[in-house]
Amino acid sequence: MDDIDRAILRELQTDGRIAYADLGPKVGLSASAARQRLQRLLDSKAVQVVGVTDPMAMGGQAMALLGIGVDGDPRAVADELAGRAEVVYSVLTSGGFDLFVEVVAPGPRDLLDFVNDVVRAVEGVREVRSFPYFGIHTHRFLWDVG
Repeated sequence: MDDIDRAILRELQTDGRIAYADLGPKVGLSASAARQRLQRLLDSKAVQVVGVTDPMAMGGQAMALLGIGVDGDPRAVADELAGRAEVVYSVLTSGGFDLFVEVVAPGPRDLLDFVNDVVRAVEGVREVRSFPYFGIHTHRFLWDVG
């Protein structure tokens, strides 16, 4: 991956639907060259272009990041929780928690019930700390591509 590839990725992070006619000049290429570059990145599986939904815009009114401590294999807990509609994503970690899980629920009471009745009931869950999001929450996934 070279500097032009990284420039293409930066532009896509800002606008994933940018037209090649706009993308090319922004990265110093023609529209067709930008299309070929992006296609090469897609074909190599170095890049995926996907749609990301905003759970709050889809009816969720309460979100939280859950830090979960696990006795045993955290992968089993992650797998069980990943099947739940309330779970946006789960990620295994090393450090203070074994697992982070982002959840969305219709309201604060639903979020509390999910944590207490579902998450705490999963075999192996030792500890759950909830970090709720208040106000408007928008996901923005930006990774430094160089």
